[in-house]
Amino acid sequence: MADARKQQKIERKEILVAMMAKQHQEDHRSKFWIYGTGTVLLLALIVTVTYVIMVDQKNKTRLVAAASKPINGVQSFAKMSRYHTSSRLVYLQNPPTGGDHAPQFINCGIYTNPVNTGEAVHSLEHGAVWVTYRPDLPQQQIDALAQEAASFRYELLSPYPGLPSPVVATAWGKQLKMESATDQRLPMFLQRYSQGPQTPEHGALCSGGSRS
Repeated sequence: MADARKQQKIERKEILVAMMAKQHQEDHRSKFWIYGTGTVLLLALIVTVTYVIMVDQKNKTRLVAAASKPINGVQSFAKMSRYHTSSRLVYLQNPPTGGDHAPQFINCGIYTNPVNTGEAVHSLEHGAVWVTYRPDLPQQQIDALAQEAASFRYELLSPYPGLPSPVVATAWGKQLKMESATDQRLPMFLQRYSQGPQTPEHGALCSGGSRS
C-alpha cells in the first residue's frame, strides 16, 4: 500500500515536471515569435523609411537640376515699381507679376477663396510664388496643387477668377501659364523662383502678415 502511494507521488511529480517543461517550451516559442516578429517588423520599417528618404532625396536632386535650366514658357517682366500704396491698383499682367502694392503682405499658405491682390504682390516682393487657379478647376487638381504647396514655405495658393489659363504660377517678374495642375514645369518653377534670384527683398518673411 505504501509502495503504491509512493509510486503515485513519483508519477504525479513526473507529470508536473513534464507539464512545467512543456509550458516553459511554449512560453519560449511565444516570446521568440513575439520578439522575433517585432524585430523583423522594425527592420522592415527601417529599410522602408531609408528607401523613402533616398528616393525623396534623389527626386529633389533631379528637381534642382531641372530647375537650373531654362523653363519653357516662362515670361519675364522688368522695371516694375515697388511703392507701397493703399490706393486702388491696376496691373498690366493677369495676375500681376509685380509693381506697386499694399503696405501689408499676405501670409504664404493655402487659401480657398480669392486673396487681396495688392497684398499678394507684396508677398511676391518677399520671394513668394503665387500659384493661382480658376475657381472651376476640378477638385482633384486643386487637391494636387494644395499637396504640392505644403512642400514650399514661400508658396501662396489661391483661386483667381478670370485667369487666362487654368493654372498660373507667378513670381516677381516671372510667370508661367499652364493647362493643368499636373504640368511638370510647375515644381521646377517653384524650385527656381521660390526665394529665387529675382526676389527684390530676399530673406524677407512670408509669415506674420495678413491672412486676407
